[in-house]
Amino acid sequence: MQLFTCPFCGPRPETEFHFGGDADNDRPGAEASDASWTDYLFFRHNRKGPAREIWMHLSCREAFLMERDTVTHTVTATLALGGEA
Repeated sequence: MQLFTCPFCGPRPETEFHFGGDADNDRPGAEASDASWTDYLFFRHNRKGPAREIWMHLSCREAFLMERDTVTHTVTATLALGGEA
């Protein structure tokens, strides 16, 4: 089992977390085309290597940013979304 570090609660087992999506998936503006909305809603980057992702710790219900390598599963940083932890 892998341990993730919640910026609010500290190290916890991976089963306490829920993946929220790619942090670099920017929402299109109101004037965006149908193709832009389709890309945003249905297509993911699915990168190999370093990635920035949104995760939620289910125990404290706080969402945060996790930087990790998708190949080695090494977590390099966990940051509170409001900039405070």
